[in-house]
Amino acid sequence: MPSVAKTIELSAESPDSFEDAVRVGIAKAAETVHNIEGAYVKEQKAIVTGGQVSGFRVHMQITFVVD
Repeated sequence: MPSVAKTIELSAESPDSFEDAVRVGIAKAAETVHNIEGAYVKEQKAIVTGGQVSGFRVHMQITFVVD
């Protein structure tokens, strides 16, 4: 059976790690998007406050299969 996939872009942030930022972004997207197949991290950025790393941000594409 043929399928159609769609890709959305989003940014997510975590105070703990880049990996956690990816998990946060996928979990939030999964609240409204179903059939998520994967994520491609396009960019990673450390958030710096007062000379210290205070957070981790990722910009990613999430691919899902359309119903």
